[in-house]
Amino acid sequence: MSKNDSKPTEPFGTTLDKARNYAEVWKIVKQTAEFALGKRRDGMMLFLDDLPLQLGAYYPVGTNNIVLNRALVEIVEASLSDKPTVNALLYNLLLHEYLHALGDLTETGVRREVVEVAKKSFGEQHIATVVACKSPWVLLKDIPLGPYNAPKRVMEIVRDFEKTGKYIV
Repeated sequence: MSKNDSKPTEPFGTTLDKARNYAEVWKIVKQTAEFALGKRRDGMMLFLDDLPLQLGAYYPVGTNNIVLNRALVEIVEASLSDKPTVNALLYNLLLHEYLHALGDLTETGVRREVVEVAKKSFGEQHIATVVACKSPWVLLKDIPLGPYNAPKRVMEIVRDFEKTGKYIV
């Protein structure tokens, strides 16, 4: 079955809603990108760092790393008690950076692809698709993101983020 012949599957939405950690959300990111675009890349690593609150995540070009804004995630988790909504935010941030890692370095192109992947994978009504269409920042509109004065912590690696079964240098 080619990617164009396939239909959105409910299990992606159910699985994302129930995801308990970064690794489980990440698995769905990879599955949906492959499902919708036929693209895949293994060996990615996730780092958590305290970044300016206006920056959700970034992909350092030429690496296998994604850096996620730990402070922003903590603020969102504390403000939104709805786990599926938090997972939708994480999904969108990680998918965006994964698409950069897959080769599209343009913001416009990646934003368009995030919407395409979400629609094909979850359908129009799922919170991940709504966030993709409106931007992850729509979830933050009612959360006070004033000056963040917490001390900068050391960047940390998320252990067991991606299980490849291979040694990757």
